[in-house]
Amino acid sequence: MIEDWQHFLLPYQQAVNELKVKLRGMRKQYQDQAQHSPIEFVTGRVKPVDSIKEKMVRRHVSEDRLEQDMQDIAGLRIMCQFVEDIYVVVDLLRKRTDMRILEERDYVTNAKPSGYRSYHIVIEYPVQLVTGEKKLLAEIQVRTLAMNFWATIEHSLNYKYQGEFPEELSSRLQRAGEAAFRLDKEMSEIREEIQEAQNLFSYGKNKQELGDGQAKPVSKDGDSQ
Repeated sequence: MIEDWQHFLLPYQQAVNELKVKLRGMRKQYQDQAQHSPIEFVTGRVKPVDSIKEKMVRRHVSEDRLEQDMQDIAGLRIMCQFVEDIYVVVDLLRKRTDMRILEERDYVTNAKPSGYRSYHIVIEYPVQLVTGEKKLLAEIQVRTLAMNFWATIEHSLNYKYQGEFPEELSSRLQRAGEAAFRLDKEMSEIREEIQEAQNLFSYGKNKQELGDGQAKPVSKDGDSQ
């Protein structure tokens, strides 16, 4: 029986912290090269103890199998602007040597009946502890901002209805999920226009910041004019 949950979850928190730094670093590299980044932003969390216990009961996971059978104790979420970016990110993760992909589930192309869309990747990630290396499971979800909005709303409603949505609400959620995906496809159609506008905005902003940062003339008494 796990008596000290804080001790048990510490390596998972380390894994989440390290992965957030690495994934955000990928975005920085694109920005440094003045290229469009497929990663908009990254979040991460360690599953709360109450949620772990609830899922153990619901999925019939025993404590001695927790590390092997629960894949999302450490969870990362990568948000993208465009649907195409999701698959760019997936390819980038496949090429990394600091993690091993164990499983992929494409709910972007194959949406769940509820309307949920996202790309799930289960990885094995090694963390370095004072006692040595420990390999953990972590789940990375890659989705667009529209997909994330829908999933966040659906997750909140789940707490109220415990997954047993009224039929009318379930139908409306499905329609909302399809509407969100149509929005994503529409944004992809005008992707080049959007990126050009964003580049112009970034260029103008950087130019303004450089102008604001220029040294002002200094008078003989030492005050800026």
